[in-house]
Amino acid sequence: MEDRPGDRPGDRPQALPRGPRVVIIGAGIVGCSLADELTARGWSDVTVLEQGPLPAPGGSTSHAPGLVFQTSPSKTLSEFAAYTVRKFTSLTVDGLPCFHPVGGLELATTPERWADLRRRAGLAASWGVRARLVDPERCAELWPLLDSGQVLGGLHTPDDGIARAVAACRAQIDRAARRGARFLDRHTVTGVERAHGRVTGVVTDRGTFPADHVVSAAGFWGPVIGRMAGVDVPLQPLAHQYAKTRPLPELAGVNDPRTEASRPVLRFQDRDLYFREHVDRIGIGSYAHRPLPVDPFTVDAYDEATRRGRTVPAMPSAHPFTEEDFAPSWQDCCGLLPALKESAVDEGFNGVFSFTPDGMPLLGQSPALRGFWLAEAVWVTHSAGVAKAVAEWMVDGRPSTDVHDCDLTRFEDAQRSPAYVARRGAQQFVEVYDVIHPQQPIDQPRPLRVSPFYARQLQLGAVFLEGGGWERPHWYEANAPLTAGLELPARDAWSARHWSPIAAAEARATRERVALYDMTPLRRLEVTGPGALAFLQRMTTNNLHKKPGSVTYTLLLDEAGGIRSDLTVARLAPDHFQVGANSPADLSWLLWHAPDDVHIRDITQGTCCVGVWGPRARALVQPLTDDDFSHGAFGYFKARRTYIGDVPVTALRLSYVGELGWELYTTADLGLRLWDTLWDAGRDLGVVAAGRSAFASLRLEKGYRAWGQDMTTEHDPYEAGLGFAVREDKGDFIGRTALLERRTALPERRTALPEPDPSPRRLTPLLLDDPAAVVLGKEPVYVEGTPAGYVTSAAYGYTLGRCVAYAWLPPLPAGAPAHIEYFGERLAATVADEPLFDPEMTRIRC
Repeated sequence: MEDRPGDRPGDRPQALPRGPRVVIIGAGIVGCSLADELTARGWSDVTVLEQGPLPAPGGSTSHAPGLVFQTSPSKTLSEFAAYTVRKFTSLTVDGLPCFHPVGGLELATTPERWADLRRRAGLAASWGVRARLVDPERCAELWPLLDSGQVLGGLHTPDDGIARAVAACRAQIDRAARRGARFLDRHTVTGVERAHGRVTGVVTDRGTFPADHVVSAAGFWGPVIGRMAGVDVPLQPLAHQYAKTRPLPELAGVNDPRTEASRPVLRFQDRDLYFREHVDRIGIGSYAHRPLPVDPFTVDAYDEATRRGRTVPAMPSAHPFTEEDFAPSWQDCCGLLPALKESAVDEGFNGVFSFTPDGMPLLGQSPALRGFWLAEAVWVTHSAGVAKAVAEWMVDGRPSTDVHDCDLTRFEDAQRSPAYVARRGAQQFVEVYDVIHPQQPIDQPRPLRVSPFYARQLQLGAVFLEGGGWERPHWYEANAPLTAGLELPARDAWSARHWSPIAAAEARATRERVALYDMTPLRRLEVTGPGALAFLQRMTTNNLHKKPGSVTYTLLLDEAGGIRSDLTVARLAPDHFQVGANSPADLSWLLWHAPDDVHIRDITQGTCCVGVWGPRARALVQPLTDDDFSHGAFGYFKARRTYIGDVPVTALRLSYVGELGWELYTTADLGLRLWDTLWDAGRDLGVVAAGRSAFASLRLEKGYRAWGQDMTTEHDPYEAGLGFAVREDKGDFIGRTALLERRTALPERRTALPEPDPSPRRLTPLLLDDPAAVVLGKEPVYVEGTPAGYVTSAAYGYTLGRCVAYAWLPPLPAGAPAHIEYFGERLAATVADEPLFDPEMTRIRC
């Protein structure tokens, strides 16, 4: 960990500005880490309140087995874990580091798992984690108790290991206290004070603590604290079984009692099990049992749990061990580790920890109560990384790691009901060790949100995946006859999952005729009021000072110039704008900054949208309206209100598939009539309904970016290839100063590139050389044999006859070779010029 103020010789922490008053609720690993990170940045007026005793107050930290695995499908979680390893390695207690790098070993006992380990090796390479696939013999060398005859292979990650969580709390408590923080145990929080939309203090059974910022790091008690603050905390606590065996003769004298373990943390994911050594015993964790939900409002306080003494250890987060749930897992353990047949479970408990509907943490400041922050649903694995991100967020205004998929505002209202959170949280528990396909939809509750076209989509045999609670058609079985004569390369089993050749037929129909796309799930905001234009000019990068009827593609940046989102803004009247946004976080960001003379309303739920795209789009819509839809009268990136048949619509001349067309918006009550009007009028033109699978292919052929996949706050517009959406001369906007600083960072390059690019990376289009090769995203990219970046979005380009992959790479010229690793195989690819399809834009602007 780098030096911070107060850590270097000669620093005088008491001379630093104390900063705002911060109260952290919870002194588990997250609360202690956050206090350390805040005080390291000069905020020393930090009070940490804990209901139990320190340093092991009885929450999840106190009993956590401490496993740290850095490989994850989430780049963010991988970075959090890597920082946790670095930081805890640098901390010592009683002469021992707080992290023991014994490594990790994931086993495959089925062909499906072995294939998945090859994929995970690719994820490790993408995120810079050392990892190596090993054969059964090497697995047995790493874990001599293994029955290697069951094992097909393993993934060895030598830098993973075991965090000593309670010791790490001690080390960080001591360090933060030296800088001025205070840690108060035996303080039970009973209320959160607020006034005028801001948090003002925390009430405990031993007094009230004024605060400018309050952070809930209460673990599975998060919903309890949230209710006190009037803030929704969508997490579900569940119990997870952990057992220790009797001492094993095979481990006698093997391990140092101080460090407890010498062999890698072992994961037997095919049976939802993991193992770690405890000197001469083995600890076993199981996710194989039924979900065991816990009501956080009924969990015993520390003293009550200790008094009952009903668990080992006796603490609120450790519930009684249910032997009947563990019995099948014990048989699996004995099969993998035969030495256990002569042993038995010596002690066990059901430990409580938190799950969210998507399995990610809940981080950030509540839009409902300024100054109230969440750092919840965080495992020890990610604890220090989360604390660093939240501290940066609080002190600097933004975390250096992209956290959009952890932002507490990411969930839709429909995903926040107690029933939804409970069901999805339980499913996340079940799926912890499952092989999850990136397109795999949730099972329940469905259907939850449907567009007005849903009945017609069912009639057409729509195959739905899910996103944001919405049912999203990915292709339509009614279009199966259109696949006749299509020549498509065969797909491997993984890329063929949640895919159909019908998508190719729908893409071709869009390119050759006309297709209807349900774009209803895309978020729509209405921004009105006398200050609307000035506000949007201040918030976004492009110039919106245009006549009503104009549409502008623009970006939301943070203060450091990172891309928070991309927007499509239609000016419908002088003080009336319709904004196409991405996530609930966009709405929260805009509301957070809006002045009193600006009104922002989410109109998504009450409206719907049909995308009408293809060379025959004008032939379809023009007979249905009295307005002139010719190119001269209704140009590209223009908007107007009109009628399509009997239906009033707002028509935007946009196309994210690279073809002529319009987005047609109307109210939800008229949606079905709009669909039927277009469908009936398009029959003679060969109209088809098309899904998201075809859409993804078409948009990548045009090089259109998807925020959250292709670019995030870690990227600026220029390196993302979106410099055209920035008008630095229009006046001030959020992020402008940072962009100007980047432009002048390397002046010699400014004239050599069409866009200012002081960054060593660019979002780069790749075409796979083999027409049969397909990748899906997040794969590592190699340049001259060395890992150089990773794939963001990928899809087969049916028009091009090649798979298109966008990747973050060092600047490379068109034609440069590269390789993408897919399940251990390196696929040749070539850097391409963009856009790959219709570079002159003749098909859109016609």
